[in-house]
Amino acid sequence: MNTYRGKRIVVLGGAGFVGSHLCERLLAADAEAVTAVDNLATGDERNLVGLKNEARFDFVKHDICAPIPVRSPVDFVFNLASPASPADYAVLWLETMRTGSEGTLRGLELAQEKKAIFLQASTSEIYGDPLVHPQPESYSGNVDPTRPRSVYDEAKRYGEALVSAFRRSRGVSTRIVRIFNTYGPRMRLNDGRVVPAFVGQALRGEDFTVFGDGKQTRSFCYVDDMVEGIARLGASDVADPVNIGNPDERTMLEFAEAVRAAAGGGGKIVHQPLPEGDPKQRKPDITRAKALLGWEPKVSLVDGLAKTVAFFKTRV
Repeated sequence: MNTYRGKRIVVLGGAGFVGSHLCERLLAADAEAVTAVDNLATGDERNLVGLKNEARFDFVKHDICAPIPVRSPVDFVFNLASPASPADYAVLWLETMRTGSEGTLRGLELAQEKKAIFLQASTSEIYGDPLVHPQPESYSGNVDPTRPRSVYDEAKRYGEALVSAFRRSRGVSTRIVRIFNTYGPRMRLNDGRVVPAFVGQALRGEDFTVFGDGKQTRSFCYVDDMVEGIARLGASDVADPVNIGNPDERTMLEFAEAVRAAAGGGGKIVHQPLPEGDPKQRKPDITRAKALLGWEPKVSLVDGLAKTVAFFKTRV
């Protein structure tokens, strides 16, 4: 992919889990310069340690709810900035909504000023607790804006509307990716999502905590596959939303056993009440991604978990 060769790119949320991998992917595509912007509320500079000697890379600590201080030319703005775990937005209530609203606005203003392409990282959470399965981009969702986790859902829904408004009214070239459950190295061990929770419990020899009856489903995409999909979307001319995720659907009970096999540990399964608003099923329809981007996931759950467990062994 030569689209990014010689280009100057800003990645908002670039010190985060997915954002840091995306920075590496863009540099590998011969970008002239990649600037990661992150306030480190949930990001971690350790995620960028592999780039510290890369002359084409720069890190700026900054809250994107304020005007973004990038003075050089910019060809692409990738907005991946947001708390992305229930444990985060259960504490960072207003920060999550401000990042999705004011932060997205600032990113779009930067793209407009620089005449850059803007890519918005949205989420499968906009589908809520879906009544259509799997979820295509045409599905408008089953959402409740008053539930505790809705600060994330609604911020992302607003972000999509704002991006679309900038495209229609101000001529900004935009892309929207709807990211489904993603896992891999650089996730935070205590971020509350199921992958680090199960892996951490397995490595410590603790019981697996499964919420509800464990029959609710998720579809897990390895981070390398995810950033490849994001990079392809950014290089395309597709303005309407595109799902990027792995349609390999597993129940939570099945996933706990997959983690047990990968990590070689873990005790019995202990059930706890299902959190309010937790979706019962989640699986992407990736027909558009296949047809428009030539993308589909390649990394199996077995291989992805092996790499993820190896990373978490350095953090437990």
